[in-house]
Amino acid sequence: MIHLRSGSARLTSCTMDVVSCSSLMFWSRRILGYRCAFHVPALLASVMICSSLLCPAGAFLYNNRYAGDRVLRITPSNEQEVRALKGILGLMKVDFWQPNSASLIHQNRSVDVHVKHHDIRGIHKRLTDQKISYQVLISNLQKEIEKQTGHRSSRKRRAESQYDYEVYHSLEEIQSWMFEMNRTQPDLVGLFSVGKSYEGRPLYVLQLGKRNQKKAVWIDCGVHAREWIGPAFCQWFVKEAISSYQYDSAMTRLLNQLSFYIMPVFNVDGYHYSWNTDRFWRKTRSKIRKFHCRGVDANRNWKVKWCDEGASSHPCDDTYCGPFPESEPEVKAVAKFLRKNKKRIKAYISIHAYAQMLLYPYSYKYAMIPNFNCVESAASSAVKALYSAYGVRYRYGPASTTLYVSSGSSIDWAYKNGIPYAFAFELRDTGYFGFLLPESLIKPTCTETTRAVKAIASGLLKKCNPDKDRFPYI
Repeated sequence: MIHLRSGSARLTSCTMDVVSCSSLMFWSRRILGYRCAFHVPALLASVMICSSLLCPAGAFLYNNRYAGDRVLRITPSNEQEVRALKGILGLMKVDFWQPNSASLIHQNRSVDVHVKHHDIRGIHKRLTDQKISYQVLISNLQKEIEKQTGHRSSRKRRAESQYDYEVYHSLEEIQSWMFEMNRTQPDLVGLFSVGKSYEGRPLYVLQLGKRNQKKAVWIDCGVHAREWIGPAFCQWFVKEAISSYQYDSAMTRLLNQLSFYIMPVFNVDGYHYSWNTDRFWRKTRSKIRKFHCRGVDANRNWKVKWCDEGASSHPCDDTYCGPFPESEPEVKAVAKFLRKNKKRIKAYISIHAYAQMLLYPYSYKYAMIPNFNCVESAASSAVKALYSAYGVRYRYGPASTTLYVSSGSSIDWAYKNGIPYAFAFELRDTGYFGFLLPESLIKPTCTETTRAVKAIASGLLKKCNPDKDRFPYI
């Protein structure tokens, strides 16, 4: 907590976790923004004390809860191993990283799971007994977390007065940044809220580009709380668009002819929780009656083949679809905005991680969308543009065949509601870091993804004639 009295800042308490320090940084930036010259030295001194003494980076992150935990990659080679693995992982109650649940385990497809330290011996014995081979991707999860948000990057984050796009930011910092973008770039950046989350946090959206454009693009990030690279990308894209507006002819054309609605953190409650309590939290934070488990998968809660294959009806599962479609205030608020503006919004883009894929409908079934040629062409152009940056390869195609079947997804809903181009990115990497993509990889990841998004948006300014000029009721 920070108290400001008589032109001085006094640090009264700083708990030994990542949250206290990020809060200090948030308030230091607010004060710097107001140019209170007499307050800043004392406040920055407090930040430095907290950073170096009271909050030693890594030492108390998440109360050391992940010490000794591992991430395993298991690949069943036949149907017998698939059945055995489903039973083992169901019994152990592991945290699924990829795919999202045991029901999606298939032959010869990798399964990445986070195993608690006290379960490692047990799972090793069970896998060995069934002759199922596996490899260790991360041998100590706590240490990997400390690497991602460790001492070097923490000091960097707190020492600079300018916003750093190459580190991960807390919800408070991101929302403060959004206000600052609107304040300093009013001609290009608007700010509004589409509603409030379950816990009462505002759901802020930036409108990027010249006003009153006939066509628009929606981009959301942070649907799943633990996928921190998502919000990092949304911020990076806004920064790149603004900084290159005057000299990049392609970006100038896009911002002059399109509006971009950008939601850096869709799941604000979950994202905040992933910084405070559980780094690998995925869902929202809503309470479910008669169950101690909390939250709904915000990408299984949309009103399109709701709670069918690839979604769970059990509140304790990570892919829980919710008690009814749009039960989550976050989903309901965004759906309402998209419905209201569906005549203008020509592309819906949702940023996720991890897998290095670009996906489009359908998610819930194996079928070809009516305007497949146009969407496939846009996806191909995007992946080629992405590859041109660093040579990173992405797979692309229908979500159901490229990744896995899932119902109640946002891209299927967007497509059903007449948005002709609906995409979901699964950003870096393919499992070596998983959800703990290092801050050193934020710049290349966001740079290449920006090229892909620009390619999709540029395609909207051209005409594409699909075989069928209609959109199906799903």
